[in-house]
Amino acid sequence: MNKNKSGRTHRMPSIRKNYTYNLIYQVMTLLTPFITTPYLSRVLGPDGTGIQSYTNSVVQYFAIAAALGTASYGQREIAMHRDDREALNHLFWEIELLCAGTTAVCLVFWLGVIGCSKEYAPYYAALSMTLIAVAFDISWFFGGLEEYGLIVLRNMAVKCVGIVLLFLFIRTKNDLLLYVALTAATGLLGNISMWGYLKPFVGKPDIRQLKPLSHLKETLVYFIPTIATSVYTILDKTMLGWFTDGDKSQNGYYEYATGFVNMSKILIMSFNAVMSARMSYLFGAGKLDEVRERLRGSLDFVLLLAIPITLGLSGIAAGFVPWFLGDAYLPVIPLMYVCAPLVLVVGLSDCLGSQILTPAGLRAQSGRAIVGGAVVNFILNLILIPKFQSYGAAAASVAAECFITLLYLRLGKGFVTLPLLWKCIWRRLIAGVCMFISVAVLGRTLVKLWGYSPAVTFLQIGVGAVVYGMILLVLRDPFIWKQVERIIKKQEHV
Repeated sequence: MNKNKSGRTHRMPSIRKNYTYNLIYQVMTLLTPFITTPYLSRVLGPDGTGIQSYTNSVVQYFAIAAALGTASYGQREIAMHRDDREALNHLFWEIELLCAGTTAVCLVFWLGVIGCSKEYAPYYAALSMTLIAVAFDISWFFGGLEEYGLIVLRNMAVKCVGIVLLFLFIRTKNDLLLYVALTAATGLLGNISMWGYLKPFVGKPDIRQLKPLSHLKETLVYFIPTIATSVYTILDKTMLGWFTDGDKSQNGYYEYATGFVNMSKILIMSFNAVMSARMSYLFGAGKLDEVRERLRGSLDFVLLLAIPITLGLSGIAAGFVPWFLGDAYLPVIPLMYVCAPLVLVVGLSDCLGSQILTPAGLRAQSGRAIVGGAVVNFILNLILIPKFQSYGAAAASVAAECFITLLYLRLGKGFVTLPLLWKCIWRRLIAGVCMFISVAVLGRTLVKLWGYSPAVTFLQIGVGAVVYGMILLVLRDPFIWKQVERIIKKQEHV
């Protein structure tokens, strides 16, 4: 319990409850592609998917510029001042006005892009809604308050609406433009819907007292690493479009391979997102011992998930892609082998960035690390994409993320050490390798008997989870044994 400046006490939001909210949403996020992707991959084809991927990558640059780092900066500031209602009100309106202003500027330049484009002008016009949506995105505010239930409710509603509209209206390759427009529109409407939850938290703004430009310098500190990050999360797709002009299938392959990786790591990323606001609060209160304790637990949990997901993706790829995407997407299989390490590497760097560097106010230092990684990625893209196409883009991304993670470990050396990491990793690595072997062998055997089918993939996942868990029990993994002991104690009290 804590007192705010009005003298009233309030209960700290539950991390477990917030993670459960996020987990529900992330499970839905994982299930949604299992419903939509097999349909879209066959209706739109590799070329249609590639055009959607390429045009969306272009608008994302403008969306990032419009946001100007306000999401990360805003969540941190709200988390640090959430006990002060007056400061909270000022912060929200100042940061929101700044974001709305930068979005308006970016829209002017975006109209120029639409006017200069010939082949993709209709798609860019539809994607204008994606850019406008940035001005209405206030999820950073609720994230800072740790009100994740509201965010999850909105996101789930938006996804359900999007799925229904997709199956109702997207029927042939000629519906590609409509698909792009529907995706952009649902995102915009979802962001607007969040405003209905604001009233209990903020009041009407006093325009005369607001100084939105006072936050410009700080948001730029957050913006620099954000735009740098886009080099290896978005520019890969853009550069693939440049170097494979006329063959957008490479973008299609890359879109799905990286999409599977992104789906696989969302459980980890959502945990880091939930912990980020709490860590900002603890840093603001000067509770560094609790910061270190929570970070150790976070690293333990992140690595417990990241290692089996990384190796599991590689183990199921050969049997999964043919039935899920269709024979036209077989090049996605080796792409998944190359991309899979991103789950582990990004999971670790995101943990350090979200829970230590950003809450501690080290965003400028972490930004330089990201800029360095972006340079590495850009140079490797120039070298590898012309020769290896989508495989080169994937390899460049993995190399850049490894570079950034190493620099993050150096920046966070006061909170995390290599012996601590090794203590968290070695048992999971042994269990993960054994799991990978069992999953790969099982997949080859079952495919010969049953062919490519969902049953094979789900059996691989089930057997892999059992093997991984059993070996961790045999190796007496501290995290697993702690959960086992907790369950036993609960049973004893029943």
